[in-house]
Amino acid sequence: MTWSIIARDGLTGQFGIAVATRFFAAGARVPFVAPGLGAIATQALVNPYYGIDGVKLLRDGCSPRDIIETLIAADSGRESRQVHVIDANGRIASHTGRECVDWCGHIEGNGFSIAGNMLTGAGVLDETARAYTANQNMPFAQRLIAALQAGERAGGDKRGKQSAALLIYGDDEWSALDLRVDDHLDPLGELDRLEQVSRERWVHFRQFLPTRKNPAGITDRDTIDISIEAAMADKPG
Repeated sequence: MTWSIIARDGLTGQFGIAVATRFFAAGARVPFVAPGLGAIATQALVNPYYGIDGVKLLRDGCSPRDIIETLIAADSGRESRQVHVIDANGRIASHTGRECVDWCGHIEGNGFSIAGNMLTGAGVLDETARAYTANQNMPFAQRLIAALQAGERAGGDKRGKQSAALLIYGDDEWSALDLRVDDHLDPLGELDRLEQVSRERWVHFRQFLPTRKNPAGITDRDTIDISIEAAMADKPG
């Protein structure tokens, strides 16, 4: 009931997941990230523990293939599940159960993985991959959304549209960007709009918040305001 792309940005090292589906609130159940270590998307007849336990396994140093094998071995419903994983070394593993609804499948690329089920055809994943590969100079968040938009133009979820999400993590334990469109007539269009809004202030403000390296962050409001105003003034157009 979903297709998703998980990727590691070669420039920043960030992990990102973008997902779209004809189902409510995909962002609440599909994407999981272990900051600095890897990313997992669990879908079809979704098993949230694939994400919860998969993140633990990434933190334990397990490879994506070992993670997949461990997850599905413990689940008698595995033939109705779909899951894919990428780690910081660029290794990828995927599972599409035999009982997932057609069209279903997964493909692996250089630094990214795409999986989907209940799609109009294989071209959805092919076009998602083509767009992601072609837009290497695009900022990571925009690149992920553009990839799904290309997949949607190729047919997307054969039942229609309802929700979409974008989740990106850097090294911090809290997200760089976490956008969800839980119920919308044009979820990817709305996701794209929200990403644009995030660039108005949030992406500039985020750098001042506490991190493990700087536990207090920056608390001087004049410094924050001046920096944000300068960043916004430098925006093209």
